Amino acid sequence: MKSPLLSLPGAVPGEGPDEGVAAHYGDLFQEQRALADGSGFVDLSHRGVVAVSGADRLSWLHLLLTQHVSELPPGQAAEALILSAHGHIEHALYLVDDGTTTWAHVEPDTQDALIAYLESMKFYYRVEIADLTHERAVVHLPAGSIAGTPPEAVVRETPYGRDVLLPRADLERFAADAGRPAGMLAYEALRVEAHRPRLGMETDHRTIPHELGWIGTAVHLSKGCYRGQETVARVQNLGKPPRRLVFLHLDGSEVTLPGHGAPVRLAADGADGRRMGFVTTSARHHELGPIALALVKRNVPVDAELVADTTAAAQEVVVEP
Repeated sequence: MKSPLLSLPGAVPGEGPDEGVAAHYGDLFQEQRALADGSGFVDLSHRGVVAVSGADRLSWLHLLLTQHVSELPPGQAAEALILSAHGHIEHALYLVDDGTTTWAHVEPDTQDALIAYLESMKFYYRVEIADLTHERAVVHLPAGSIAGTPPEAVVRETPYGRDVLLPRADLERFAADAGRPAGMLAYEALRVEAHRPRLGMETDHRTIPHELGWIGTAVHLSKGCYRGQETVARVQNLGKPPRRLVFLHLDGSEVTLPGHGAPVRLAADGADGRRMGFVTTSARHHELGPIALALVKRNVPVDAELVADTTAAAQEVVVEP
C-alpha cells in the first residue's frame, strides 16, 4: 500500500518492510531532531490494522495473548505477543480498546496471518475480527507533540508518543497540520536508541520474549493459559535465555552500516572468529552517531569488544545475561 505522503517534497521511498512509506524527506538528522523535540510526525500507514469487537473480545484475547488484557481500561495502551507452542514470537500487537472495540496495529503484511490465527480460535466466543488496514492509517506523534487528532481517530498514548489510527481518507489533511514529516530512518534511529525491539528485525524463527527484553512490556508473568506460556515460565525461573539483545556503538569512521543479519564476532577472535550473533537493526543517530541493536549469545562477556561485520563495536547491556 503506497502512502499519499510520498508525494511530499523530498520524500524518498522506504525499502524492505517499510516499502510504501518514506524512508526520509531529505534531511535525516533534522527529522530526528523534530521527533526528539515533539515537532514532527511519522507516517506508519503501511502497518496493518486489526479490530476485534464483541462482548467477549477482552476475555477472549486474554486467553491468546501474553499480556493481561481481560480488564484493559478504555484508552489504555498495551503491547502483547502471540507465541508458538514452543514459545517463539509469531506476532507483536500494539493495542488499545475504545470501550466497544479492541484495536491493534501490527507489522506490515502480517495482518493476514494474524487474522487467520484469530479466526481459528474463535470457537463459541462472541467476537468479530476485521482487517481495517485499507480504512485506517497509523501515524506516530512523538512525546511532547501538540498536534491535534481528528475526533474519529483512535489514539494509543505511550511513554514515547501517540499512535493515531485515523481514517485513511484523512491522512493527507492530518499531515498538513501535524508538523514536520519524518521518515522511517529517523523513527528507527530513535527506536534503536530506546532499545525497543521490532518484530521481523530483532526476531527470527526461534526468538523468545526474554531475549529481547519484551518481558515486562509485552508479557505479564502472573497470567497463564496462553500458547507458549510454559517456555516463558521455564526461562523466567531458570534465568537463562539462550541469546540476549545488546546495544552497539559503532565505529564512526566506517562509511557503511552493517546490514540486518550481518555477523557479530568477538574482536579478539579476528575476522575469522566464530559468529556470536547478528545485527538486527543499524541506524545513524543525530547525537550518538552510528548505532545498532544486535542479538548475541548469552555467554558473550558484557565487556567484550565486538565486530559487527567489519565494523568495530562497543556494547551496552540491554538484556542481562
